[in-house]
Amino acid sequence: MIDRTRRTVRPIEPWRQRLIRSLLYGRNVDRAVKARVRVGFAMVAFLAIYAVIGGRLIMFAVGGDNHGARRTAAQDAIATARPDIVDRNGEVLATDVKAPSLFGEPRRIIDKDEAIELLTATLPDLDTGEVRDRLSSKKGFVWLKREITPLQQQEIHRLGIPGIGFLRENKRVYPTGNEVAHLIGLVNIDNQGIAGMEKWLDNNGLADLHRAGFATDRLQRPVELSVDLRVEHALRDELLKAKEKYKAKAASGLVCNVKTGEIVAMVSLPDFDPNNPREAHDPDRINRLTTGVYEMGSTFKALTLAMALDSGKANLGTMFDARGALHYGKFAIHDTHPLGRAISLQEVFTFSSNVGAARIALAQGVEAHKAFLRKMGQLDRLRTELPESASPIVPKRWSELNTITIAFGHGLSVAPLQAVMGINAVMNGGYLIPPTFLKRSEEEARALAKKVIKSETSEKMRYLMRLNAEIGTARQAEVKGYYIGGKTGTSEKVVNGRYSKKQVLNSFTAIVPADNPQFQVLVMLDEPKPLPETHGFITSGWNAVPTGGKVIARIAPLLGLEPRFDLPPSDRLILAASRSTQ
Repeated sequence: MIDRTRRTVRPIEPWRQRLIRSLLYGRNVDRAVKARVRVGFAMVAFLAIYAVIGGRLIMFAVGGDNHGARRTAAQDAIATARPDIVDRNGEVLATDVKAPSLFGEPRRIIDKDEAIELLTATLPDLDTGEVRDRLSSKKGFVWLKREITPLQQQEIHRLGIPGIGFLRENKRVYPTGNEVAHLIGLVNIDNQGIAGMEKWLDNNGLADLHRAGFATDRLQRPVELSVDLRVEHALRDELLKAKEKYKAKAASGLVCNVKTGEIVAMVSLPDFDPNNPREAHDPDRINRLTTGVYEMGSTFKALTLAMALDSGKANLGTMFDARGALHYGKFAIHDTHPLGRAISLQEVFTFSSNVGAARIALAQGVEAHKAFLRKMGQLDRLRTELPESASPIVPKRWSELNTITIAFGHGLSVAPLQAVMGINAVMNGGYLIPPTFLKRSEEEARALAKKVIKSETSEKMRYLMRLNAEIGTARQAEVKGYYIGGKTGTSEKVVNGRYSKKQVLNSFTAIVPADNPQFQVLVMLDEPKPLPETHGFITSGWNAVPTGGKVIARIAPLLGLEPRFDLPPSDRLILAASRSTQ
């Protein structure tokens, strides 16, 4: 018999599936073991995913500032990083620190009224109406308060208000406070420079670096200034004492390297604390050395005499009529201490004769006088790194009367730093060097310098400056060992359209040492009052000059000037050397 039992035939598995199954499961492996391994693998995978999520949540909780900064940078200005500013010795004058700022995300706030009530209770200086307007806006991000304290941050954090957070921003701080305020300037709430060297930084590429994203803390090198913080402190301290002693309305001064044009110190009182920007808006706290323009008084006689000597039309012994007042139309020019005789050019400087200076300028001529002052940089706006600079006030029609008055420092108003630049040229051998607030070598200065007067003219002017400290109006500035030279200036201020003899601006410019000038020191006192010890006088020789002497006594050692004693008088040390070189 034929067995007709039907057998079930299994379909043949394709070779591809057999290969995949073999690779996945292997051969002769228990399926139950495989299942347990799969479950374990799935558990590990889910555990890893939850660990990543948890880690990200922790990162957002701890470092949410950076996330918020990236998220909102396109919407609101965030304080950017700035390089440190240091003095010539590396002392920090301005730097960045991190400070928390409070922001809100209106779309995430559930109960705005509650949020406003809690925030204003914690920060009483918040304006309720302004906060309400900001939190009621449709923006995704709004600032509520910039630069809060860490304690305030903690208190707000404990409130647990949804949609309220913090960003750590760069905040500019000035460790030296008022010391170099007018030089450094300050920044706004977004850490952008708005005055002084801070503004210069932004105007010279820093703002572009910020926009490109390259101005990070690690990529910026400190900016080295020419100022010496030690000298700055000494100058400011002496000016504060003088301002109080002579009851002056204001006081200012600077120290400048004669050979490089570097500003080593600059002070203008009253000043301000850049850490408290509100003070900077007080109009009485302007930088009087660059922003203000003034009639510099008899210090301008140095330029008048240098003009005459350099022209060759006069020498130290040339005589000028000073027997009485100089009359010009309805005007009469007088000397404070008239000698009643003809005096030499040398005596014009030593006795600070207005009449003599006027006659010297007239002998040169109006056009020659104007051309010389322009060559000395006194008729055009002075440009330095500081954005704040004023243009000189020059007569619209320059007549002989203008030449007469400008010869002794009236009728032409310049920035004091501008006058210092001109005196530097008269003292350093005849090179006009633009002032700078950045470090500069003598070689770099010479590359920028312009020869404006002869070297022998400069030597004669050094002699006159030293002679004035020996027997003239600058005697009270003498400091033993430092061979000072100087010129005084007392400029009557215009009150109600007339010059006032009781309201004056006093100045004293000194060079040290006079035989080989290294530094020029300028001291200015605005409206000093008469004192018993000044015998009721308010002229420069009684207040600005002794102040200048005290300044030099303190700063000379700091500037590396070694004292020299028993030096011969100016006619033998300076004038004799000048004659021998000719």
